[in-house]
Amino acid sequence: MADTCYDVCINGAGPVGATLACRLSAAGLKVLLIDRAALPGLEDPSLDGRAYAIAEGPRRLLEDAGIWGNLPGTSQPIREIRVSDGRPYESASPLFLHFGVEDAPSDQPFGWMAEARDLRLAINHTLARSEGVTVEAPNTGTFTFHPDHAEIRLATGKTVRAQLVVAAEGRRSPLREQARIGVTKVPYHQYGIVATIAHEQPHHGVALEHFLPQGPFARLPMPGTAEHPHRSAIVWAEGEGRAQRCHALPDDVFAREIKARMGDEDLGTITPIGRRWLYPLSAQYARTYISHRLALAGDAAHGIHPIAGQGLNIGFKDVIALADLLITAHQNQQDLGKRTLLQHYQRRTRPANMAMFAATDVLERLFSNDNPLLRRVRDIGIAGVHRVPSLRKAFVRRAMGL
Repeated sequence: MADTCYDVCINGAGPVGATLACRLSAAGLKVLLIDRAALPGLEDPSLDGRAYAIAEGPRRLLEDAGIWGNLPGTSQPIREIRVSDGRPYESASPLFLHFGVEDAPSDQPFGWMAEARDLRLAINHTLARSEGVTVEAPNTGTFTFHPDHAEIRLATGKTVRAQLVVAAEGRRSPLREQARIGVTKVPYHQYGIVATIAHEQPHHGVALEHFLPQGPFARLPMPGTAEHPHRSAIVWAEGEGRAQRCHALPDDVFAREIKARMGDEDLGTITPIGRRWLYPLSAQYARTYISHRLALAGDAAHGIHPIAGQGLNIGFKDVIALADLLITAHQNQQDLGKRTLLQHYQRRTRPANMAMFAATDVLERLFSNDNPLLRRVRDIGIAGVHRVPSLRKAFVRRAMGL
């Protein structure tokens, strides 16, 4: 007999799983959150240097979950986005796409930049104050799925049960494998370089997406500090060998390579600061998001190319959909693990996620090459969208998660 009964057990305390736990707890559900790592360890200062672009819809989720107000640092609004095409060390194509304040509903920012460590600190602070969440970290569980509940035997010896289990452990989800849910993977033979730079001139809240033959380059505005009043995050995709060489460059040469990929944008002197990160880029999707008393969320369900900066936002959209369904079912005293509820969750999330998967895959293949004909076609396409305000606004609303 299990010792304790929970409404939901979430396996994985990353941003997606932990945010779901906080959101459900805020609505009165009893949640067990498991992670193999100790939560304070996730706040390690060595993780500095990375940042998240958070769309407006997911930002409202973080607010509803009680997390947004606990951010220890300031977040940087993204006020404008410039999309261009070109080659390193050359001027950008004269055909470009610009999203300005007039394209956003009610003059809202397109999104917000928050440092990864700040978001982690806010999540951990919120979890510590969430009475409805029991955190088991560091710990692991063995999951057994019965007709009317799931049983979780923790590595520490305790056995509990829950109506529903949510797998939020990332791309190599053990629970997804246990449920024998197949995954389709798409390798891109690219690496992503992630870094933070200080620059001489202010960014004015403008983000840059510059498409290059080897892969996209993005500069995202970040809040300044006393030491570095003007900062930006860099996300830069390159072929495997070139990426590894660029990642290892001395600071002055690394800065020169960054500047060579900014097209016509001039922010003055550039200085790399903090740690650099290097990630292999690939995409994948689970063939179903649900199994018996199990739901996949975040990277356990899908992973896309970072070309549109939507990876974490899609995971947060999973949380929005699943939390809405679970909170309503809880209020109506319904079984949270019933098949019809899980099917509703999949219908609300998977088609849009698959569309984003396909869109980012097409964008990567269309833009990451130097074919003259394709370059002309994509430049005309970029300029065409720029000239149609209604189309720009439609793009913006979808990207903002509204």
